[in-house]
Amino acid sequence: MTVIWGILGLGVLVFWHELGHYVAARLCGVKVVAFSLGMGPVIFHRTVTRGDNSTDWRLSLIPFGGYCAMKGEDDFAAALESGQKEIPGGPDSFYGTHPLRRVIIAFAGPLFNLILAFIALMVIGLSGYTYLSAGTSVIMADEVYEGMESPAHNAGMRTGDKILAMDGRPALDFSDIAEYVSSRPGKDIVFTVERADAEYTGSEGIIHGADSSPSSEAQDPAKILYITVRPALDKETASGKIGIVSSPDSVEERVVPGKGIFGSARYAAERIAQFVTLTFRSIGILFKGVRITSAVSGPARIATMLGEAVSMGFSGGIKNGIVSTLDFLSLISLALFISNLLPIPVLDGGQIIFSLAEAVSRRRLSPKFLYRIKIAGLIIVGSLAVLAISGDLLYFIKR
Repeated sequence: MTVIWGILGLGVLVFWHELGHYVAARLCGVKVVAFSLGMGPVIFHRTVTRGDNSTDWRLSLIPFGGYCAMKGEDDFAAALESGQKEIPGGPDSFYGTHPLRRVIIAFAGPLFNLILAFIALMVIGLSGYTYLSAGTSVIMADEVYEGMESPAHNAGMRTGDKILAMDGRPALDFSDIAEYVSSRPGKDIVFTVERADAEYTGSEGIIHGADSSPSSEAQDPAKILYITVRPALDKETASGKIGIVSSPDSVEERVVPGKGIFGSARYAAERIAQFVTLTFRSIGILFKGVRITSAVSGPARIATMLGEAVSMGFSGGIKNGIVSTLDFLSLISLALFISNLLPIPVLDGGQIIFSLAEAVSRRRLSPKFLYRIKIAGLIIVGSLAVLAISGDLLYFIKR
């Protein structure tokens, strides 16, 4: 059942993405020949005619992916075979329409993903939620797991310490610490730590000191320490680790009250900004020698994680189930928004760049150039797909 929930969730995201292309194409006067949820052999279809456009709506066998096929998308192949210097097409075909309209059509899919994520996060902000969270009291991992390194322990942190902030940013719970640390491997982080039995070390209470320290007016300075830790890179997960685990005694129930319309909109915008920033940092980390097959998730693993999020969420009640499902869907939708805008030829981002170049130069792209670029894009995307699928297989084998 977990996998079914995951596939349904991914299906919703893919349908919404392709619907963005469909709506934009029709508004720009381009005919849509076929719209499919899923890939491969068609198991069900129905042709619907609206005005001068007939679209074959399909449900295909492979439940990952989908497509919105527009009139004239493959005209470059025919032009290439016949040796034409330009791709022919009428105003109702993809390559026949103005390049700026092609930009709108290509951007609409990722934009719909962004809109969906914003709506989902706004619903979460409006409804509020309750969750169990580990606090910020920590245990040194090398005292629990044999052979494990702990940069935090080496820097002077101790079991029982309570982390109050990272680089001056408040730590509300353990997930805040994990999120902040994971995106900063190899970069020094100044932790503000409260220690119950700290010895007085001066008016600032600094050990392994930072150049500057947050103020601690409301705390006993003898109990406040500022410890600089450099997270190690975990090549399995492509994230930073400092070798700490949460104290089981610090787990507590937290209630996040619902916000108004404007508060929820701000919450959604902030979450999106955080995710986009974290994603680009993570992409940079991938080039630091991590194991790609472990760090990159394919569709099977994503569907499984989504299904698990749905199942675990609803086990805590309907409201918690809806919140956890919307939260995970918003993250995947944002990932689709970013990944589809990457400047790779066969993705929306590549199409946007080529269309903009054509609009600026006022010259149509040659079929031969488009063919070579699309082949290069297919090789890149195909290689990424192989890595992702290999990672999925290793993930399920280890499980």
